[in-house]
Amino acid sequence: MSQDKYPVTTAVRALRAAGVAFEPCLYEYVEKGGTRHSSEALGAPHHAVIKTIVMENEARQPLIVLMHGDREISAQALARTLGYKRITPCDPDVANKHTGYLVGGTSPFGTRKPLPVYVESSILALDRIWINGGKRGFLVAMAAADLNKVLPCQTVQVAVAPS
Repeated sequence: MSQDKYPVTTAVRALRAAGVAFEPCLYEYVEKGGTRHSSEALGAPHHAVIKTIVMENEARQPLIVLMHGDREISAQALARTLGYKRITPCDPDVANKHTGYLVGGTSPFGTRKPLPVYVESSILALDRIWINGGKRGFLVAMAAADLNKVLPCQTVQVAVAPS
């Protein structure tokens, strides 16, 4: 599939509706390849490839966290920051129900139902990010500052180095 023939996903429609400029970036998806594989395949800095993680609090209320590809989320720090007892990653099937996307292709844009979105604050300091476009093997490159044009994001500081 060439770059000019990219999928028109719900995420792409949300970006277009918000008037956000983006560059479609297709690559060969590898199961469990994660952001390291996509950054290598696209020649993008791993720190600027943003993962979309669907999590839930103790009441099973879903939320999305946007995190650098080379960092992990401190669930304990996130729970403390948001005032919950605990926050854990959603089961993939549950995440799919909430977002309408398959894990590995989850975009924060155009989710099935509106979910609160939390973004690691240092992401907004980047000039350009690569974030999932709503399908496995498909990222969109865009200005980090444009995240707030599409999503009502709250900033958090919960990044930790991978263990």
